[in-house]
Amino acid sequence: MAKVNWKGSTLLGPLPTVMVSCGSMEKSNIITVAWTGILNTHPPKAYISVRPGRHSYGIIKESGEFTLNLVPASLVRTADYCGMYTGAKVDKFAKCNLTKEEGHEVSCPSIAECPLSLECRVTDVVPLGTHDMFIADIVAVRADEGLLDENGKLCMERADLTAFAHGEYFSLGKKVGKFGFSAVKKKKKR
Repeated sequence: MAKVNWKGSTLLGPLPTVMVSCGSMEKSNIITVAWTGILNTHPPKAYISVRPGRHSYGIIKESGEFTLNLVPASLVRTADYCGMYTGAKVDKFAKCNLTKEEGHEVSCPSIAECPLSLECRVTDVVPLGTHDMFIADIVAVRADEGLLDENGKLCMERADLTAFAHGEYFSLGKKVGKFGFSAVKKKKKR
């Protein structure tokens, strides 16, 4: 099949749907970001890219902390709302009936309704143009107990997470493989 050529753009996807909480337990905010991901394994590092004009930008820059809250399908409308409205005018935790959960290693709250939260401490801020990238160490991961099997293994399929691709949200489907499955040798039949 022939491909069409377009100029360079931000078409990479899907990306995780992420609500970023920041601030303190008393004065907090939530921003939904599309530009996020993992940068390194040891030490574990993540990034978010935020426009300097956004309300959360100043909060994160000043505090040096944020929490990545992964969004289940049940909260995708809430995530969209938190990306559309400014925390300078509305308390998104209150408006969206979200529960603040104290951080384990950071001062900013996580969102209790999100099944997975990654607490992050900023190490670098890189200006890139329209956005600045906050590079951060992941200092704690919080997972709902219901995501663990009887052996303590994390079962991601239980989280019902969503993804964002080219302006649309998607519910993640069934598992189709696992890391390294292509290299596993088939057992010989006897």
